[in-house]
Amino acid sequence: MIDKRIVDFIKEHHVLTIATSIDNKPWCASCFYAFIEEEEALVFTSDGETRHGSNFVENPNVAGTIALETSVVGKIQGIQFEGKVFEPVGSLASTAKKHYLKKFPFAVFMDTFLWMVKFTSIKMTDNRLGFGKKLLWP
Repeated sequence: MIDKRIVDFIKEHHVLTIATSIDNKPWCASCFYAFIEEEEALVFTSDGETRHGSNFVENPNVAGTIALETSVVGKIQGIQFEGKVFEPVGSLASTAKKHYLKKFPFAVFMDTFLWMVKFTSIKMTDNRLGFGKKLLWP
């Protein structure tokens, strides 16, 4: 189970940066996301024709960040994560769509292609707990 402080941080935000790599060529993209706590995963939308979308198919191993923008050192918070990206299917696809549309209802009018990233590791920096304080999962 992911530490509640990490979960709370993820729930408070809505933009992730996700990084891919194919043939030693890195790429990153920013996407809106919704968190599915019981799956320990994020759901986001991106066209499969994008560079990162096509990279997911070739190499599902990704890294990413969710960060609070602040210039106040004592308030710095953010997570770095690793995970595997996949297209949700079956009942998981329905769950993913429900979570995404709840957070972003305007997306009901868009042609969305949903992806999920299942966390394999998370490192959270939270300077509110002390300078450079890290929380690790698992």
